[in-house]
Amino acid sequence: MSLLDVEDLAVTYQTGGDEVRAVRGVDFNLEPGQTLGIAGESGSGKSTTVLSLLRLLPASASVAGTVRFKGEDLAQAKWSRIRAVRWAEASVVFQGAMSALNPVRTIGEQIREPILLHEKVGKREARARTAELLDSVGVSAQRAAAYPHELSGGQRQRVMIAMALACKPELIIADEPTTALDVIVQAQILGLLTDLVAESSIGMIMISHDLSVLSSVCDRLAVMYAGKIIEIGPSKQLITEPQHPYTKALAGAFPTIGDPASRLAPSGLAGDPPDLRGDLVGCPFEPRCPVSMEQCRTTEVTLWPAGPERESACLRVLP
Repeated sequence: MSLLDVEDLAVTYQTGGDEVRAVRGVDFNLEPGQTLGIAGESGSGKSTTVLSLLRLLPASASVAGTVRFKGEDLAQAKWSRIRAVRWAEASVVFQGAMSALNPVRTIGEQIREPILLHEKVGKREARARTAELLDSVGVSAQRAAAYPHELSGGQRQRVMIAMALACKPELIIADEPTTALDVIVQAQILGLLTDLVAESSIGMIMISHDLSVLSSVCDRLAVMYAGKIIEIGPSKQLITEPQHPYTKALAGAFPTIGDPASRLAPSGLAGDPPDLRGDLVGCPFEPRCPVSMEQCRTTEVTLWPAGPERESACLRVLP
């Protein structure tokens, strides 16, 4: 049994009388000890998809589909059960630790809170566990009495990871955890996450717009566009041999270090993503696709086999 099975996930936002279909029938699974990366432009549905798994979306969002976590459908679970799952069994590393952490409470207090709530241990044991967690993420246990503003950006992000690991969860969701960090600290955080997943055999979902980051950390990669997964498979293969034109465009948007030609003339992608307030006919990427065909405008596109353990939502992968 998979750690996580997501089937036909759909999320619709009510905004000013309009319905924005932000996620449109997403399917994926995650095994214990596996990392799945989700990539795409802003507005592609990445964060909405993963935050819906633990029902962390605002009241304006309606969610349909199945989210089976260890065989239990969280989409149908009672709120008391969802609160028990959060942090204890599945936790989140949010983007921007400074805004995610409480500025008027010490980092030690914030790490201890889920331990005291979910594990029902005494304060002395919770403090000892907090010290172990801080040490494990490379922050001195003596900093437990510090407030978030007294730490650097990298240290705050490490504290967020310590909080996510506080109750020894089986699933971690990392929502662009390195976006605001410099490249040196980013590499340290990514290495830390990779080691923690390997050592604890937990599952991890990581969101990023940076394919190079995801390929260095994740076993599998899912690329989203207009609320759908348009390609999924082993991350290294998707980066080096993309089967969908959108994945190829994303991979080509990053210049290659040491290659002046790519640095001075990085490939881009003309146009904008489609309006998600209505139905999408044919391939949603067709208006921006450099290799589109006439049938792309009208043919319903879904994920088709595109190689070993790979799927792509492009007509060109069909025989």
